[in-house]
Amino acid sequence: MIMNVNNISQGYGDNLVIDDISFTAESGELLTILGPNGCGKSTLIKTLCNVYKPKNGTICIDGKDIHAMEPMDLAKLIGYVPQSITNFGYSTVYDLVLIGRRPYVDWAYTSNDLGIAADAMITMNVNAYIDKDVQELSGGQRQRVFIARALAQNPEFYIFDEPTSSFDLRNQLDTMRIMKNIIRDKNACLIVALHDMNIAIRYSDRVMVLNNNKIYNIGKPKDVITSKMIEEVYGVTADILEDKNGLFVRAYDSATDVVEDRA
Repeated sequence: MIMNVNNISQGYGDNLVIDDISFTAESGELLTILGPNGCGKSTLIKTLCNVYKPKNGTICIDGKDIHAMEPMDLAKLIGYVPQSITNFGYSTVYDLVLIGRRPYVDWAYTSNDLGIAADAMITMNVNAYIDKDVQELSGGQRQRVFIARALAQNPEFYIFDEPTSSFDLRNQLDTMRIMKNIIRDKNACLIVALHDMNIAIRYSDRVMVLNNNKIYNIGKPKDVITSKMIEEVYGVTADILEDKNGLFVRAYDSATDVVEDRA
């Protein structure tokens, strides 16, 4: 399947946060959105998920405008995980993950629905918390639960807004590896907003950089994540280095001291 984003603009009042954004995303690929704070990553993600209707432009999946779709039909196509969720009332982990099956339920959950939800919890390693109130979990644990809910939803497009921001390094790598395998095995698509350029280099098929309300560049990670881009977009001096594990970014502060050096 193909998502076509055509000339969308979005903002708040008269302030445009993103302007004239066009790109495609298709089954089998992982597309990462990068950019500095305030560049519009979250606004773009919410617009792609139909949380916000664009001020201009269209978003179509296989030629169908998502804003003309019934909510349950759209939920079978798009699984959204926001950056953070703080108000969701009382819910056990199991109940929350099972909500991901609602687009497919006519009268009651089937044994197949229960099995899919259980598999999603195991995949995200939250099955040990199955009967816990979600509010009792840590931020990272909660985020894994919401990703598990998206997995149970089994959409064609997973759209995540900084899903690893609450994770330690091990869980960041585990989550990106899991999602990379899922989109390949199911021929789905993941569109994900991240801050970590090294994770983007490691796992992305394509990278899109936002800056000044527009797309700065989009393409393969090695072609987009460059020293020139990092200096122009982030105002930071950086080297793109390569070792036996692949490319990685090493950035410096104004005094040329190393501030980041990790694969």
